[in-house]
Amino acid sequence: MEQEPVNVSEFQKLAKQILPKMYYDFITGGADDEYTLRENIEAFRRITFRPRVLVDVSRINLSTTILGHKISVPIMLAPTARHKIAHPEGEVATARAAAACNTIMVLSFTSNCTLEEVASSCDAVRFFQLYVLKRRDVSAHLVQRAESNGYKAIVLTADRPRLGQREADIKNRLLLPKVKIYEGLISTKSHSGKGSDLESIASGIMDASFTWKVLTIIQCIV
Repeated sequence: MEQEPVNVSEFQKLAKQILPKMYYDFITGGADDEYTLRENIEAFRRITFRPRVLVDVSRINLSTTILGHKISVPIMLAPTARHKIAHPEGEVATARAAAACNTIMVLSFTSNCTLEEVASSCDAVRFFQLYVLKRRDVSAHLVQRAESNGYKAIVLTADRPRLGQREADIKNRLLLPKVKIYEGLISTKSHSGKGSDLESIASGIMDASFTWKVLTIIQCIV
């Protein structure tokens, strides 16, 4: 781009120019025909602000609190996977950006950096995303590590008992850098020329039997 990007759409255009197609498709893509992805985008676009005129706006304060933690604006960084495909410092860089903006980062379960690396990178408030695995002891271990490293909340992801069929990733035969969060705790197998790396790993470790009953186990851990 001739000029520095100034909005999210321009950052996306820049990313498309720079990133390998495999990684760009992974970051921007959804499952199957991507119907839900398009509906989510359209739903967000339909949100409007009701203008209030003749109101004193010489001082504006957008700050709010999340679970008792004050942030500068009502915007948090959602858990997204494998930041090193876009930046060499990965989630460490993301955490520093969150700290600079005085907001909260939710560290992804599939981070390329460890819980400890992100925790030591800055003083930002951090939450940790948790998937419930077939190996419940690993899930418990990760919760305990998050707590001991100062993560203030667990963000439980419950809407993915199985990975959706991400067609672009399958066609690209997606290969991803190693996840550091659970490295050494569970073994994962990459694909052997078919499908995507993500698909084969997720099917091997995710617990498709996850129900409300499991929440009581997690509560006991926390």
